[in-house]
Amino acid sequence: MSAIDDLPPLRQVIETHGLSARKSLGQNFLLDLNLTAKIARRAGELTDCDILEIGPGPGGLTRGLLAEGARKVLAIEKDHRCMPALAEISDAYPGRLEVINGDALEVDPLSHLTPPIRVAANLPYNVGTELLVRWLTPKEWPPFWQSLTLMFQREVAERITAQPGSKAYGRLAILSQWRANTNIVMSLPPGAFSPPPKVHSAVVHLTALPEPRYPADAHTLSRIVAAAFNQRRKMLRAALKGQAPDIEDRLIAAGIKPTDRAEVVSLEQFCALARVMKDAN
Repeated sequence: MSAIDDLPPLRQVIETHGLSARKSLGQNFLLDLNLTAKIARRAGELTDCDILEIGPGPGGLTRGLLAEGARKVLAIEKDHRCMPALAEISDAYPGRLEVINGDALEVDPLSHLTPPIRVAANLPYNVGTELLVRWLTPKEWPPFWQSLTLMFQREVAERITAQPGSKAYGRLAILSQWRANTNIVMSLPPGAFSPPPKVHSAVVHLTALPEPRYPADAHTLSRIVAAAFNQRRKMLRAALKGQAPDIEDRLIAAGIKPTDRAEVVSLEQFCALARVMKDAN
């Protein structure tokens, strides 16, 4: 018996179903069910929420979310080998787990979920950042989700929560903190996973703000920040020269020195630049 339900321990599940983690899918499985339940608790009150989970694998976090009272979990898993293990969890929690065998980058989950919705996932390393950016930059805000509780490599988690002037500060910090409160709520060593990754991991909790901190067009802000930090050693007038012929004037209009580098420019200043750049080709 496991620590949180009557299903077998995860090591036994993995052995029974031949679920060796695949590097090509960015898989690293968490085996400690007490730990997955702890991560589920970091997602907040789950009783009245539907949960979107990406990459459940053998279902460790899935079981934690259900054991902590999630109203429903929608689990999107690309690896067909995991389907039998997830079906066993579905049988143990009747009517509360729906599993889609598909690519999270291609599946629209909203027709399967009822608000309020939270996202909780040990994201596959190879798609985690792309999914986060998608969730942070929808055309309309507030988004479909109330909160995101996501596991990343520690380096990525620090980039999400970084402040201006730090080496980690960049595109992810700007896009995350523009529309959400961000906190690192857990750290995990490599030994918590099978197979152990080469790096430490961390869980980041993001809570959606009712309105962005500063007005800006999401597409324009994303484009400008990507260009600015792509050449972070350059002065902004050089890094952004392809964005507009009069880039120095636009930087000055946003309260930014053309000789500044991206890592010292605040979120508020980048949003101001997005506003004055919105009509640039």
